[in-house]
Amino acid sequence: MSNVGRFTKRTTAKLDYLFDWSLWLETGETIVSYVLTVESGITKVSDAKVNSDKAVVVWLEGGILGERYIIDCTITTTSTRIDPRRMEIEIGPY
Repeated sequence: MSNVGRFTKRTTAKLDYLFDWSLWLETGETIVSYVLTVESGITKVSDAKVNSDKAVVVWLEGGILGERYIIDCTITTTSTRIDPRRMEIEIGPY
């Protein structure tokens, strides 16, 4: 599984995070469906396909100071390719 990055957020922040496949997809290929998994302890506010169905955005809020949370997103494309990606969100004081 590819890791798309590690990010730090405050417990009070409500922010959007992007899983972007636009450089990986073939010409004309788009995301047909996706499965987004958010670890317990941080709140998923919403999620959606964006950027002409070439990326998935997830809005997150909350979390416990000092904890790290894993967010996974697996897509299926119009070419029936499947690709999982992961990001890590750390809750920090800054």
